[in-house]
Amino acid sequence: MRTVDELIAEGVSGRRVLLRADLNVPLDDSTGDPVITDDGRIRASLPTLQALREAGARVVVAAHLGRPKGEPDPRFSLAPVAARLSELLGAPVPLATDTAGSGARAAVEALGDRDVCLLENVRFEAAETSKDDDARGALADRFAALADVYVDDAFGAVHRKHASVYDVATRLPHAAGRLVATELDVLTRLTEDPQRPYVVVLGGSKVSDKLAVIEAMLPKVDKLLVGGGMCFTFLAAQGHGVGGSLLESDQVETCRRLLAEAGDKIVLPVDVVCAEALVADAQVTVTPVDAIPDGLKGLDVGPRTVELFGEHLADARTVFWNGPMGVFELAPFTAGTRGVATAVAAVDGLSVVGGGDSAAAVRQLGLPEDGYGHISTGGGASLEFLEGRELPGLAVLSGGAG
Repeated sequence: MRTVDELIAEGVSGRRVLLRADLNVPLDDSTGDPVITDDGRIRASLPTLQALREAGARVVVAAHLGRPKGEPDPRFSLAPVAARLSELLGAPVPLATDTAGSGARAAVEALGDRDVCLLENVRFEAAETSKDDDARGALADRFAALADVYVDDAFGAVHRKHASVYDVATRLPHAAGRLVATELDVLTRLTEDPQRPYVVVLGGSKVSDKLAVIEAMLPKVDKLLVGGGMCFTFLAAQGHGVGGSLLESDQVETCRRLLAEAGDKIVLPVDVVCAEALVADAQVTVTPVDAIPDGLKGLDVGPRTVELFGEHLADARTVFWNGPMGVFELAPFTAGTRGVATAVAAVDGLSVVGGGDSAAAVRQLGLPEDGYGHISTGGGASLEFLEGRELPGLAVLSGGAG
């Protein structure tokens, strides 16, 4: 797989580089104008973007935001992203009036060396996510017409067979950006020869979302610590009542099988923080997992669980954490995620935060990002890589006329 640094060494001055970036940031539009609440993905795109600018390239950035319905929708415009990117680069980043039409062509034609423009949301084009190869291909042809070379730095989208991720790379000389190369290096270290003890921490709401990665990783890890809403299906599999907590009844038997196969590898919470309702001023009760009251919901792991998980993490040499331990967005239920995140950061070895809500939690809780070996930008892509699945965006970068 050719890297952007190899591409730069060959010379990109004056050339148009289509850079697929992951700028899918969270927005808060409750006060009217949308405000970016976490610019981590924008900042993660800067090393590749700056390197291309410094080498004299004319950079055309393509990205998606949210899930528009395949047509322009002002709620999902990349305008706030263009403004923030301009601030971070200290240079103007004009936003094209469309994705790959006359507005995009005009924006690209106006570029000089070292200039950057941003195309409007690629998902404003229905063909971007189409299952029809010809429809995606036609859009990819329009993207390819805007550039001389393609660089994919959108790790968070490499598990998608989309026009701007997969098809355009079959039409232009291509390379992997620095972020994609870093993600690939770190995740390969997790799968091929991790230093031991190797501990994986999984949270999030549903065990069904993590089932494939659990199956894939159980043979490779020394301990698998399970928190978040998904833990209640495992607790039910042990015969515990879970009150009003999130429960996937159709997965109980699967969890029972996994527990039997894993021996002592799977570690479950021993206490949980419960409340009647998921509200910011909830009255909470901490209860052992074998005594959850029928009228309460488990919404975070308890202090004894944080201590237990911390003991397993204390001597770990490799850690992968994906998924919060509770509903960390609300104050009564932040302690579990904060405690586990702090224990992961203290690991004397490789600590990897697996993107998505875990990365958001690190930032929202004000924890220092440099305390972790790597914070992934792609939750879904990270998990699919660890499951051993082929990711279309990586596969296409590894083949063809790169």
